[in-house]
Amino acid sequence: MNRFSVEQFGALVEAAASVAAEAELNRVLKRAIDIAKETIGATYVALGVLGEHGSHSQFIHLGMSEEEVVAVGHPPVGKGVLGTLIKDPHPILTDNLREHPDFTGFPPGHPAMKNFLGVPIKVGESVFGNFYLADKPGGFDSADQGVMEALAAVVGSAVSGARLRERLTALAVVEDRERIARDLHDAVIQDLFAVGLGLQAISMSAADSELSEKLDDAITRIDESIAALRTVIFDLRSLGTALSDPERTLKRMVDRLVSDRGIRYLVSAADLDSPPPDRLDDAFQVVRESVSNAARHSGAKTVSVTMIRKGHELVCTVEDDGQGFDPSRVARGMGLDNLESRIARISGRLEIDSRIGEGTTVTATIPLR
Repeated sequence: MNRFSVEQFGALVEAAASVAAEAELNRVLKRAIDIAKETIGATYVALGVLGEHGSHSQFIHLGMSEEEVVAVGHPPVGKGVLGTLIKDPHPILTDNLREHPDFTGFPPGHPAMKNFLGVPIKVGESVFGNFYLADKPGGFDSADQGVMEALAAVVGSAVSGARLRERLTALAVVEDRERIARDLHDAVIQDLFAVGLGLQAISMSAADSELSEKLDDAITRIDESIAALRTVIFDLRSLGTALSDPERTLKRMVDRLVSDRGIRYLVSAADLDSPPPDRLDDAFQVVRESVSNAARHSGAKTVSVTMIRKGHELVCTVEDDGQGFDPSRVARGMGLDNLESRIARISGRLEIDSRIGEGTTVTATIPLR
């Protein structure tokens, strides 16, 4: 049986309260490794979040200097002793890593660690990630293992809570968008439609040809505004579908933008597992703007769209075989301002590769955390 000291028990109670108080998942994880380091006193502490294929999709650590981090070059993917913990999620405690049968050595530039404690973090029945601690003065003992197992349970509960909050937020966003879309359709579009009909009646009875022409022009602009609003309504309502079936929503959106122009299109989406709703919305708006630009300005015959999740980023690429342009000299009316401001607002990256006569490729990288 693992016995906690009074100090350790008090630290655990405080840890449970402080971790549970964090609403955002990334803050939960960062707070967890702070507490682990403070409570156990290990020189090195890390928390590795597991991805779909059994490797780390996120790795948060404390203890290594900036020079050491640069020398190592990349976080561990999950081999050796770490890989053993990933494959068989049970605690590992050893006084000497080099004597563990699964030890495969340290990468160049990595500190030569000795004692080690690894503890899995579960959310329900699924393994979310692992705690990794190394080089505690005097070594780790069973009480340290017990403390970390208890902390792992606290973190697992906090992760579950953070995920639930994200889902509730997504639901609230969808419901709010549905309400706005309904109001736009039932009030604004109906009012515009009525105004258009009234102007049309006046135009038909007007004796002055110049006045009639101006009225017809106003009616055309109202029709264009109604069409634009219908597009906005579609986009507002699409997020709910996008959360459950991103690829289908992406195809419908691209089809709506290019099909009436005779443009062929290819759409592919991959690894879009539960991205934050606001970031998925940003991704769809970037694709919509890029495809719309290509359809209206490029003279393209084919447009290709891909959306893929890579680690903690969503990468959206829109490629066309149109006439291309010089990005440094193009007029800002092509929608580039909208793209750049949206990506800048979320601290993402936007690359536009275009040459006259060679088509255009727009790549937007959207951070998910």
